[in-house]
Amino acid sequence: MPDATYVAFVPTKHRDELRRILQTEDTGPLAWRERRSLFGSEFYFSGPPTLARKAQAYVSEWVLAH
Repeated sequence: MPDATYVAFVPTKHRDELRRILQTEDTGPLAWRERRSLFGSEFYFSGPPTLARKAQAYVSEWVLAH
């Protein structure tokens, strides 16, 4: 099955913390990259479709909880 890419928007005040978390965790087959903008960052998660979707959903919920 081909890889899928999902994106999550993270406001500026949370992007440093999320980047730090992602850099220290072993994400296995999941690759991520960040695209910064004026009001935050878009974090792209690529890999197996189920895993990429779960990562995007988790980050979206994480942002709302903070």
